[in-house]
Amino acid sequence: MFDFILRDARLGGRDEILDIGVAGGRIAALSPGLPEGAPSRSAEGRFVCSGFVDAHIHLDKALILDRCPICQGTLQEAVSLTAKAKAGFTEEDVYARAETVLRQAIVSGTMAMRSFVETDPRVGLRSFEALTRLKSDYAGMIDLDLCAFAQEGLTQEMATHDLLVAALEGGATSVGGCPYTDPDPVAHIDLVLDLAERFGVPADFHIDFDLDPEGSDLPALIAAVKARGLQGRVSIGHVSKLSAMAPDRFDRLAGELAAADIGLVVLPATDLYLMGRDADRLAPRGMAPADRLARAGVRTAVATNNVMNPFTPFGDASLIRMANLFANVAQIGSDEEMASAFAMVGERAASVIGLARPETPEVGAPADLVVLDATSAAEAVRRIAQPIAGWKAGRQTFEHPLPTIVADKAGD
Repeated sequence: MFDFILRDARLGGRDEILDIGVAGGRIAALSPGLPEGAPSRSAEGRFVCSGFVDAHIHLDKALILDRCPICQGTLQEAVSLTAKAKAGFTEEDVYARAETVLRQAIVSGTMAMRSFVETDPRVGLRSFEALTRLKSDYAGMIDLDLCAFAQEGLTQEMATHDLLVAALEGGATSVGGCPYTDPDPVAHIDLVLDLAERFGVPADFHIDFDLDPEGSDLPALIAAVKARGLQGRVSIGHVSKLSAMAPDRFDRLAGELAAADIGLVVLPATDLYLMGRDADRLAPRGMAPADRLARAGVRTAVATNNVMNPFTPFGDASLIRMANLFANVAQIGSDEEMASAFAMVGERAASVIGLARPETPEVGAPADLVVLDATSAAEAVRRIAQPIAGWKAGRQTFEHPLPTIVADKAGD
């Protein structure tokens, strides 16, 4: 009856310990005491989820600290250093660095991700071609959405626009822009949304990445999304301006984002590292309050962004660690809030990038399963629970055994 059974699993929202029967790559049964016969493995009462979703990462420019000496630690410096470095990127170089991070993500329980891929005259399509190959090579382990991305503007360098078109024609599954690096942010937004409509793909913007509450590009984006009928098809990242706004203005924009059904991703590691560097004391957190946005009805996610580059000179692609960091910075602590933070790297993150992915395994869903060393989603966030093993469509993708103490206790 089953190809595989994961026994003794603890699932969110269920009181009893259940067995998960897998057949044909999908969950065929959830019940205690499923019959013997199929290959099986016990979760030993641990928490099992559908895997994590990284809604915002840059695989193409990961692991380049050795060629980008950081002096100021600012956003402007990070953009400049990376622009110079990527002129020397080769397809093999990008593939090797991206593969290292992708494998870290897989063993950390990530089952799907959106990676931005810069396409401009400095790098051409080399990064896109590398990640297209990587996507194919790892299709059995992770679902990879490649977002053709204009990091350094469009209106002042329309050759980037032509490369975005080429990437979309070559299989990019979303398109992204960065209005704050363009001399005409509104025109930048329109150009990217034009491409989203032309190719029938979602759009994703890095936007409002500073701590000045004035000069927001959000109203222009919200208006454009509503005018074009693109509700539910657009997401945004960073949006650190929201952390600097007065409560009444924040509430108004949160309501408008919810009404336009624009998803929002916060990147705690990067936002904390880059923002507020001009403060000589009490540095601002610089992270959009995703918990408050979620309560206002905005689809929200927490994601990695960068790993070991000038934007974020650390990282390991662990989303459960990122959820814990977010909870610390947001100063949330109840079980309900911890479960919400967990959802922001799970089902809510999936929703932001247009995936229908249940957080809790259910009959009929793909057998994407991750065993965590925890008994609940809330405990997993609190303890940064280690993923122990994972299966994609019923096929095991990783094993990450718990550490073992080998020395005896003193006196034994």
